[in-house]
Amino acid sequence: MSTAPVAVPVGPPAVLARTRWSVLDRAQVRAGQTPAEALRATVDFAREVERLGYHRFWVAEHHAVPGVAGAAPTVLAAAVAAATERVRVGTGGVMLPNHRPLVVAEQFGVLASLHPDRIDMGLGRSVGFTGAVRRALGAEREAMDGFADQLAELLDYFAGRGPVRAVPAQGLDVPAFVLATGAGADIAADLGLPLVLGASADAARTRATAERYRDRFTPRAPGGARPYLVLAVNVAVAETDEAARRRQLPEAWAVAHSRTRGDFPPLQPPAAIAERRPTEREARYLAEALAGQVHGDEVTVVRQLTELVTTTGADEVLVTFATHDPAEQLDSYRRLARLAGL
Repeated sequence: MSTAPVAVPVGPPAVLARTRWSVLDRAQVRAGQTPAEALRATVDFAREVERLGYHRFWVAEHHAVPGVAGAAPTVLAAAVAAATERVRVGTGGVMLPNHRPLVVAEQFGVLASLHPDRIDMGLGRSVGFTGAVRRALGAEREAMDGFADQLAELLDYFAGRGPVRAVPAQGLDVPAFVLATGAGADIAADLGLPLVLGASADAARTRATAERYRDRFTPRAPGGARPYLVLAVNVAVAETDEAARRRQLPEAWAVAHSRTRGDFPPLQPPAAIAERRPTEREARYLAEALAGQVHGDEVTVVRQLTELVTTTGADEVLVTFATHDPAEQLDSYRRLARLAGL
């Protein structure tokens, strides 16, 4: 009795072909790797992402996290921009409550001056994960409440409306993006800025936030920009659904560990994770972490992404996947680039 062959996508669906595809790399540390090696690996990975045809390569800001080396996003973005030629480079993102808007404007002004028309300014409102980190940064939780004012001040420096001249930022056009959920999405809409929205396991909530952003969007000037939604999604592609799930296991386990033990560790090999006997809480958080992700063989991922992009109306997908084996990570991004028609 013959078995029907598995259908493999011949070309990208129209909705995926017209969507922009970008990458967010957090410079996550792998087990047995030093933070310095992780940072160099991020720069090397950016070169590969550029060769694959992705639109942007962004880096993140995390402080005092054992499993993440990306603590200074504008510094790392400078290294990435210098090592690449075409891909847009930015931050996903700089957490404004941790910084003075003038300093952020100056940093992006330097980046944009050195790499014209290639720099993006992704901005968020999060503060440190623990009280000790927040105190060290000088930004308690209440600082998040001032995000809208900080963001407006930052934009004023580029427009030449700040209380002092922000050299060399003043007069430069550096696209700003707001990383947000909930109330943060309203801030993006009120200021007429693109929104970077994290896709969650609660699909209805993700759709509702996207719809509210578009309905509330107010252009910064008459005839100005339209709403622009970037959907941040963890996507793993492999030969089989089970192989793709294994690829996402290291990061999902790190998330579960952070939720139960208070710190995000380096990425572990899937085999080592499989040997563990998780507690009930760890198992629950692990399942939740995996539920909020897209993974599977090529047919499965095309189906899931087509539904996600269609239902949210996303203009762009920012892929956030990382795993313990860098070769498997690159293979996943290579497969996705082919599926998206890059």
